[in-house]
Formats: sequence, C-alpha cells, structure tokens
Amino acid sequence: MKVRSYTTETYIFDEEALLEAFERARDLDDREDVYEWIKRDYARKTGHILSKSQAIEGYRRLVRAGKLPPHRSLERRLQVKPIRTSSGVAPVTVLTKPYYCPGECIFCPTYQNMPKSYVPDEPGAQRALQNEFDPFRQTASRIRAFEAIGHSAAKVELLILGGSWSAYPRSYREWFVKRCFDAMNEVEAPTLEEAHQLNETSTHRNVGLVVETRPDLVTPKEIHHMRRLGVTKVQLGVQSLDDRILALNKRGHTVEDTRRAIRLLRGAGFKIVVHWMANLYGATPESDYEDFQRLWNDPAIRPDELKIYPTSLLENTELYQLWKEGKYTPYPEDVLIDLIARCKTHVPPYCRINRIFRDIPTPHIVAGNKKTNLRQLVHMYMAEKGMTCRCIRCREVRRHAVDPASLRLETYTYETDINREYFLHYVTPDDRIAGFLRLSLPHGPEVVPVEEIRHAAMIREVHVYGPALRVGEESEGEAQHRGLGRSLIERAVEIAREAGFRELAVIAAIGTRPYYRRLGFRRRDLYMVRPL
Repeated sequence: MKVRSYTTETYIFDEEALLEAFERARDLDDREDVYEWIKRDYARKTGHILSKSQAIEGYRRLVRAGKLPPHRSLERRLQVKPIRTSSGVAPVTVLTKPYYCPGECIFCPTYQNMPKSYVPDEPGAQRALQNEFDPFRQTASRIRAFEAIGHSAAKVELLILGGSWSAYPRSYREWFVKRCFDAMNEVEAPTLEEAHQLNETSTHRNVGLVVETRPDLVTPKEIHHMRRLGVTKVQLGVQSLDDRILALNKRGHTVEDTRRAIRLLRGAGFKIVVHWMANLYGATPESDYEDFQRLWNDPAIRPDELKIYPTSLLENTELYQLWKEGKYTPYPEDVLIDLIARCKTHVPPYCRINRIFRDIPTPHIVAGNKKTNLRQLVHMYMAEKGMTCRCIRCREVRRHAVDPASLRLETYTYETDINREYFLHYVTPDDRIAGFLRLSLPHGPEVVPVEEIRHAAMIREVHVYGPALRVGEESEGEAQHRGLGRSLIERAVEIAREAGFRELAVIAAIGTRPYYRRLGFRRRDLYMVRPL
C-alpha cells in the first residue's frame, strides 16, 4: 500500500508572538471577534497580518506541540462558515466525469466537458473541472478545504453527483468509489474491500455515501451493487408525480417507475432523497401544489429528504425554444414564493428539505427566479403570513448547546406501501431536534429485495445533530457524543422485539462499522445485524 499524504504546512510563524496572542484570546468575552483580536495582536508584534486559515493552522500547531491546551470554544469561534458542519458531518461533494445519460429532458442543459444537467461555473462543477474529475483529487481537496477553515473532517458524508450514477459502467463506479476512499484514508489500497477496511480506523471516516440516479435505472441487481460500494443514501430524480407532466418534459420514466424504485430502495434500507421540480412545462402553480401533496398522500412515495428545484430556464435547452415561441412561462417571483411556502406547510416532521434552489449561477438563467436566497425569502414570507414548516431542517438544533436531561423522546409513525416507519427523535424544550433514528418494520419478507435481511427490522438512519466532533472527542454541550445515538438504537431494539422480529439490521456506512460493533451488531455481507 502506498501512503499519500495531502497535509501541508507552509507558513513559518513567530511562535512566541502567536502563543501570546492565543493565550490572551482564550479569556475574551464571547461577543468579541476572536480572529480580529488575534490578527491585530500578532500584527503589532510581527508586522504580518494572519489570514483566518493561517490563524487556525497556527492554533493547531501549538496544540500539537503541547504548547497550548486545546480550547473547543476558541477553535469554534475561529471557524469560517460554521454552518457547513452544523449538521454533524462534513459534506464532501465530488462529480463524475461527463458520460452518456439516457434522459432527454427538455429542461436539462448540456455543456461540453460537463456531466448532463451541470453548468461549468457551478461551484462543485468548477472544483471537479479543476481536478479533471479525478475522484482522489476532488475528495482530498475538499477535506483539505474544510480543515483549513477550522472544521473537522473526521466524519465525511461523501456525495457523488454528476450524471445518472447507474448509467456509468460498473468498473468506473467501483474505481471512482475506491479512489474517494483512498483519499479519505490517505492510503492507496489494492482493492475496494481493503479501502473499506482501512476506513474503519481512518482519520477521515465515511459516515454516509450518497449517489444520484433515475427511477427507471433502479433494479434489484443495482441495489446489491450500490450496497457493495457502501452506498447508504440515494437521490432520486423524480421531478413530478404526474405522468402527463413527465411526458411533456420528456423525462423518460413514469410515476409507476418512481413507486417501484422507492419500494426497492426502502425495502433495502436506503435513505431516500427525492428531487421535485416546480414550474415544469405544462404545470401551473395550482397543479404543482396538488402534485407536491402526492409526495405525502401516496404511501409508495413519502421520502426521507427532499430537494425542491424550481425550473431554471437555461439557454441551451429545448425548453428555451418553447419559451421563445411563447409556449412556456416562468412563474413570477411572488407566485413562486407563495407556492413553495404553501407546499412547506404540508411537509411531515420525518422529512428534511435540503434545498429550495439549484446552485446555478444567475447569469445562466434567462427568465424566472434568479434569487439564490430563495429559501430565506420563503421563510420571511411564511413568518409574515403566520405559516410554519416542521421539516427536520427547520427544527434541527444546529450549533446550540444541548442539556440531555431536558430532552424528550418523541415517536412519529407512518405507513408506506411496504412497511411501517418509526421516526424516533429527541426534542429540546423549544422543539428543536437533537437527534433521530429511522426504523423500518417490513410488512413481510417478500418486500425486502436482499436475502440476508429478509426477516430483519431495519435501522435506515441514525443522525445526531450539532457541530461535527472528531471520533472519540468528548462533548462540551454539543448534541454529539452524549449517548443519544445509543439510546435511540436501544429504543429501536425494544420496538423491533415487541413487533416479533428476531433480528435488527442497520445499513451502516463503512466508517460507522466499529460504532455498531460496540452495540452488538455483526457484519454479514452487505449489512450489519444484531440478534434480538
């Protein structure tokens, strides 16, 4: 195995001046800007102005050398963009290379040297292009970037985006995932299985692996391959639950294809993220409002997470020609905001709305919404109208301190067409979610597409919120590492046992296997299972 480090230290500090600046900064009031204070103090002594990333690196060097005791609050206050890891993990997004897509969607742009539907100057696409779509370089550079601005990348949620994942050759997919793991491990392993093994004790452990695909490409065989790669969550381009709208937009699949895909994914324990689009060709605000409610009214759908993508009108699409002919009209901003606000009031508490606008640079959008802060505008509108959304993202505890004694465990149950779902969640006195677990009780073995878990209840997700802590790092008021995950799992064990199940399976990410072993789970082939 070849070790390949990507950590560099290039700046030579005046150690004495730096140490004095940090020692004084530890006693500053919480209202003080710690970075500005350190920068001024260091500049007075040395004449050099530290960048924020240099200040963070200087702090880390002093701690590693044993010259400065670790100070969690100080480190947090130095972070750039603290919201990046406020959900408890470091999200690392990488893109696959340009490749054939079976779809012919009229709203989808095609750019040379880009995967289908991606615009060259989207942030993620730019990073991929700079790294020539190399999975190792993309992963390594994102981890490096997180750590340079003061975040922990010990728990990595890897999101592999680009074209339709299931349309790529199997050999490419296996190579791509292995190289991402090599970057997390900082070791080039001979095989994917060995890369997985290394990641169980790696500095950067994979706690979730996400891919995106189309409903018509999800098959039992594909389900098995995704698990072999370590996939735990699937983003599904549903776009609409109206066959007429799907046909008009040349989507290439039906609503029944979507139901079948979700049935397979849910039965195998995957977390399911649905992409839903407003303002498609042929739709109206009212038809969109009705369509959105089908996400929850249809027991075969009911996703765990949701991305709302209002249609962006881009020049190099078939939809652009329809707009020029007067056959398509983008919704005015006020109409779109009202529509999304009304839709959000229907989202059940077990779903998280991840996005409300695709990250497409404004100059590419010909007409319609160009506001990148659309979510904020929707929330302002909802506040004015007295409307509320109880989705997970609107309620998660984020960076606030948590008192375990004040938490209450709430259970929300709902039926799908193949199982009963339990959404177990710890809630603060002000109704914030500190952590949750998704437990699935299949209606029978025939709805489970993987033989080794046919007779098991299934934990599909365990997530504890708050700033991402390093593996083994003790909590200082954050929700993580307070025993909430363990407590949720023990409650899931009780529910599954009472329901008559003799086994409890979990769709464990590679880097979480040691955690589940400590709780009595043992690895079979594609899953970890605990006898009840």
